[in-house]
Amino acid sequence: MASARIPYLTLDPLVEEAIREDRATGTLSPYRFDDRAITRREDLPHDAATLTRPAFARDIEKVLNIPAYNRYADKTQVFSFAENDEISRRGLHVQLVSRIARGIGALLGLNTDLIEAIALGHDVGHTPFGHAGERFLSACYHGRTGRYFNHNVHSVRVLDDLYRRNISLQTLDGVLCHNGEFAQQVLSVGTTATFDELDALVAACNADEQVIKTLRPSTLEGCVVRVSDMIAYIGKDRQDAVAMGVLDSYDVFESEVMGVTNAAIINNLTVDIVNNSYGRDRIAMSAEIFADLKRAKRQNYEIIYEREGMVDATENIVEEMFEEMYARLLDDLVHGRQNSPVFRHHVKRLAAQSRSVTPETYLAGEPNQIVVDYLASMTDSYFMAIYAHLFPESGRRIHPRSYCADLA
Repeated sequence: MASARIPYLTLDPLVEEAIREDRATGTLSPYRFDDRAITRREDLPHDAATLTRPAFARDIEKVLNIPAYNRYADKTQVFSFAENDEISRRGLHVQLVSRIARGIGALLGLNTDLIEAIALGHDVGHTPFGHAGERFLSACYHGRTGRYFNHNVHSVRVLDDLYRRNISLQTLDGVLCHNGEFAQQVLSVGTTATFDELDALVAACNADEQVIKTLRPSTLEGCVVRVSDMIAYIGKDRQDAVAMGVLDSYDVFESEVMGVTNAAIINNLTVDIVNNSYGRDRIAMSAEIFADLKRAKRQNYEIIYEREGMVDATENIVEEMFEEMYARLLDDLVHGRQNSPVFRHHVKRLAAQSRSVTPETYLAGEPNQIVVDYLASMTDSYFMAIYAHLFPESGRRIHPRSYCADLA
């Protein structure tokens, strides 16, 4: 079916009537996570819920006010090697995920504060240069330790260890299990109920790259964020690809029922998920929409992600730069070179901002983990600046397509 003829889906009339009745009577989903059941590592008086600052609203504010959140602004989503202020950064992506997820959650009668906390925090552990940077950092880390780096796992470390803000188990569980790379037609909730279980999952993901594929959010709110992550990036990445000139139009994409544009994808997936999930204890899609979603993801990989828009030879240079930076920073750390940016920028600033980490306790940890923490925290621009500082004689430089390239 030509994409232009694919209609916008609408809610099932019975589902729409039930939602309107729920809103009129103040009825919420029986599967909604109750604020009163929130779990934190520490029972601190200032974290107690109040009328003005409900339980998960506190988590939202905690996420918004850590330095790692600020860095979203200069971490590109897909197109890392072009100067263009209109393409998506992670700061926009998490807002889009939050908006879509809260829309679905509100229709289903779920806890939208918990949804927002998970959505805004889900990528704080992401590397510079998108998923390419994630692959490069994991290769550096695995080659030296046998462990793996995954941005969702590291996001938990950022929120729970590096900037210890006593964020709830429910938010951290949703962040850990958000990975939108693994599509499922029916997403049932997991069983993580304690911090010990969460910590065991984090350790297992670091040790075995297959474990990440088995993760399931333990709240319906987390399930909604996970599916919304896919909804947010599939259409928006296509929109960016067209805006960048990587694609001439949306005509290269195929769809039967979902549509191919960002607006159609958001509407039709939202409606289908609500139609198939309302009043139920899991988040589900119709078979037709799920088949279209899998095809859309495959097409995005083939047409956009495998090329990363502008990567080509640049990707090899970035991979080499990651390895050089990792080796140099690790050597500086092991030999205690206090003038190195790993000390002056990373350890010093982290200790000043974290409220819980001291230089002495942090430096007593595993050196590779410290280097990973530092590299993952970098924005695209900062990575390039630190590389130039450490290797002024190197011929390796990233030369993004400039703002004025089309004016030459």
